[in-house]
Amino acid sequence: MTMEGFRVLDEKSLREYIKATPSLASKLGNEVDNFKIKEVGDGNLNFVYIVISPSGSIVIKQAIPYVRCIGESWPMTKERSYFEATALKRQHGLSPKHVPEVYHFDRTMSLIGMRYIEPPHIILRKGLIAGVEYPLLAEHMAEFMANTLFYTSLLYLTTTQHKSAVAEFCGNVELCRLTEQVVFSDPYRISEFNRWTSPYLDTDAEAVRNDQILKLEVAELKSKFCEKTQALIHGDLHTDGHVDQGNDRKTYKAWIMDTIADTWNLFYKKFTSLWDIHKEGPGEAYLHEIYNDLELRELVKQKYMMDLFHDSLGFAAAKMIRRIVGVAHVEDFESISDLVKRSDCERRALEFAKNLMKKRRNFNTIADVIAVAK
Repeated sequence: MTMEGFRVLDEKSLREYIKATPSLASKLGNEVDNFKIKEVGDGNLNFVYIVISPSGSIVIKQAIPYVRCIGESWPMTKERSYFEATALKRQHGLSPKHVPEVYHFDRTMSLIGMRYIEPPHIILRKGLIAGVEYPLLAEHMAEFMANTLFYTSLLYLTTTQHKSAVAEFCGNVELCRLTEQVVFSDPYRISEFNRWTSPYLDTDAEAVRNDQILKLEVAELKSKFCEKTQALIHGDLHTDGHVDQGNDRKTYKAWIMDTIADTWNLFYKKFTSLWDIHKEGPGEAYLHEIYNDLELRELVKQKYMMDLFHDSLGFAAAKMIRRIVGVAHVEDFESISDLVKRSDCERRALEFAKNLMKKRRNFNTIADVIAVAK
């Protein structure tokens, strides 16, 4: 497949591409005839390759002009890689300890070359499925979110800077439309792309499509997603339901709950701390000469963070619903081979998500949410 100089690479053609690209070859110690390539993409959109030589390693990610998990019947602009590369560079600058460095970007080829986080590191989801406890997970997630969200918001930026940043990403239309469709629309209607653990969840999927209150709430969330450009966002974290005889994972579930609470509470602390540090800075959301009264500033922070909390609960619920009755599911559930057990886990998650979306404004703390989730 070629178009305007673009071609989909395979392992052989990628090898030649790397040889001809100094910024990539140098990361492999210029050992261009002595490196191994492995395709590891398990996502819904892109091809991902790990490239390893005796002297170094890289990851290559190439966007293709269709949705990979569906096929060429669902076209998708390859320009999405430009926005991903731009976001990665921006977020690496704000949180370098938690975002891989981009070494190379080729807009024509829709190709990103970036740092490979080598073993023993693994994808977080796989660690969660395996029951691994990560003592610094909440701290690292909170730091990443606080830095990337605060410094790309009007709490830190001038309106001119913020509008310029928004304009830079406005061209990311198709990927946003894909999200709008698969997260906020398809699960609530009959769609050829929807799937679920049938027949066990047939009535549950129908109940989602017939829930009028749920539809009102998801419409509000869709409107916010489309219209409220507060900051540069990226996040994807799911938990699992894997148990076996002799191991009911009660201890691990308790750790997950604690980590969820710690993530929000640490994020709240770090985000508001940045706000305090820069209260007299260039940010134009709340000008210091207007909001210099300590009591007023605390009221502003409380309202802002409560609104953010309720939004977060709503979007989390929407993601949970779409991962159960929408087009793209998660390994956490899909790897449960016992369909009865899987559907039971999915049903409980689905009921929790529906309740969370509809009643999110009733929750004032993350502890309130966890109490319902247990």
